[in-house]
Amino acid sequence: MPMRSKIVTADEAAALVREGDTICNTGFVQSGIAEEILIAIEKRFLETGQPRDLTVVAAAGQADSKEKGLNRLGHEGLLRRYIGGNWGRVPKIVKLAMEEKISGYNLPQGVITHLYRDQAAGKPGTFTKIGLHTFVDPRLEGGKVNKRGKKGIVHLVEVNGEEWLFYQVRPVNVAIIRGTTADPMGNITMEKESLTLDCLAMAMAAKNSNGIVLAQVERIAERGSLHPRQVHVPGIMVDCVVVAKPENHMQSYATQYNPAHSGEIRVPLASLKPMELDERKVIARRAALELPPGGIVNLGVGIPDGVAAVAAEEKILSYITLTTEAGSIGGAPAGGADFGAAVNADAVIDQNQMFDFYDGGGLDMTCLGLAEVDEVGNVNVSRFGTRIIGCGGFINISQNARTVVFAGAFTAGGLEVAVENNQVRIIKEGKNRKFVKKVQQVTFSGDYAQERGQPVFYVTERCVFRRGKRGLTLIEVAPGIDIERDILAHMDFVPIVRDPLPMDPRIFRPELMELEKSLFNLDLEDRISYDRPTNVMFLNFEGLHLRVRADIENLRAALVKHCEVVGRKVGVVVNYDSFRINDDLIDPYAEMIQFMQDHHYTTITRYTTSAFMRRKVGEELRNRNMAPHVFETREEAHAFLASHGEE
Repeated sequence: MPMRSKIVTADEAAALVREGDTICNTGFVQSGIAEEILIAIEKRFLETGQPRDLTVVAAAGQADSKEKGLNRLGHEGLLRRYIGGNWGRVPKIVKLAMEEKISGYNLPQGVITHLYRDQAAGKPGTFTKIGLHTFVDPRLEGGKVNKRGKKGIVHLVEVNGEEWLFYQVRPVNVAIIRGTTADPMGNITMEKESLTLDCLAMAMAAKNSNGIVLAQVERIAERGSLHPRQVHVPGIMVDCVVVAKPENHMQSYATQYNPAHSGEIRVPLASLKPMELDERKVIARRAALELPPGGIVNLGVGIPDGVAAVAAEEKILSYITLTTEAGSIGGAPAGGADFGAAVNADAVIDQNQMFDFYDGGGLDMTCLGLAEVDEVGNVNVSRFGTRIIGCGGFINISQNARTVVFAGAFTAGGLEVAVENNQVRIIKEGKNRKFVKKVQQVTFSGDYAQERGQPVFYVTERCVFRRGKRGLTLIEVAPGIDIERDILAHMDFVPIVRDPLPMDPRIFRPELMELEKSLFNLDLEDRISYDRPTNVMFLNFEGLHLRVRADIENLRAALVKHCEVVGRKVGVVVNYDSFRINDDLIDPYAEMIQFMQDHHYTTITRYTTSAFMRRKVGEELRNRNMAPHVFETREEAHAFLASHGEE
């Protein structure tokens, strides 16, 4: 029996949306949005007053911050409730929420993507630790945006003695999805889309809620002609197919179609334009120093996406894997309106699957934006008075990455900075402080991170902080910056200051930083020298950063090799200026030192101009029953060695 074609007009599709329906909509920032269908729903409401009282659920921002995308549904009467991961791109909906004309909720982006999947599977909701100790936690705000949002949809529960959050699912009456090609049976492929997002999970959620699925595409293929491996959403889950006008089916609001974003072609990364040496590049360069060799990394939008540009310029993209929460893996993430896509990606997976990976601890590092920070290291990027930005994927990503780097300018509102003569000069200070006594909303909990032993850095153009045991600690200062004048005078609290180190001087120079050498410590051989007449080996560890266990193994191998060439035990002097080691490596590093002392060293002395480093190194060695012998100058270290008969 011949099957009826599912191809309809946008107006016919919009007519199927009923009063009081719950709609889930696809899109990420300004990409992959079913604009034609949203136009038709808005048009119908303005002409007929229907549909009314809709609940709209959107995992990510899906608009242009003006009139397009979900802003088309921001009309009083049309909307009753908005549950979104991002609010910053829908000012018309924010206005309705602030006027208490709709109820609003802000939930983590990844949680919403998992709610689609759990609804499809017939589960009551999503159990997760995502959101604990943030504004989503019901002990704080419960994710409510306004007073009208009285009903709690997030609950604190205890399982096996541990705290979890339970997010309730709700039936989906209409899923609005998007693809590239459809056949009359409703099979959807996505070959020209930059992202696949949650279209499949949303379609399943709607069908298993006895709802409908409206799909927007750009072209129709003959029935039976689509390759089954390319069909991303099968026709059994699709009710209507709308063929959009080209202007309403752009890859993003800025790009009609970029074949590099869909994976059709690969482009030379050398063609990517390097950043100018300004405060944005300074911040991105310092954040890039935390990149883990061979690691998996997520970069936020704005200043953090500059890390990708730095990595491309330094030709180290092949040593790390950059990802976006939207689903792209590998290559170089796109910025601006195309954020979420990637050039030369290795793979593109569904958004909910990417958040599975993130939530489970798959990220080695993330670099995210920094809008407001308080004395305990809490970060707010989601709300500033009546200005609602939303958390997006920030909570999922920041809570579970092995290392977190928050990156942003030190102040906002007119800040002018010059990077000249290898220094930073503040020309005009920003009017708005970012380092405040207490953040307006907790999007990231510094205390919770410390409790779980998560390394957290806060990188600006003039200094670097780290969340320590007792709060925010100043650990690095840029050349040309005065701590009192340029840092403390523009903070609402006094951080812990214990002899901070200078920021890496390479950050402020116009030439390349040679990050490849830094990431892999390729210059180890150049750091070891031996003076035969005095039988002293000099180890220059200045600027050395030990990130992973392999770094310690490589260092040990190099030291043993040099000592075996000498053929006898040696006295050792070590320069620890600007030396850094990740906290989880301190024990294996101490074991390496003990091994070298037992087998290859006679006496070892150390020096660093940093009083803090002298205390830290001394404490760590004493805790392990090893004599510290840490001095301020090289001369003092050599003098001690000479007094013990080594020179």
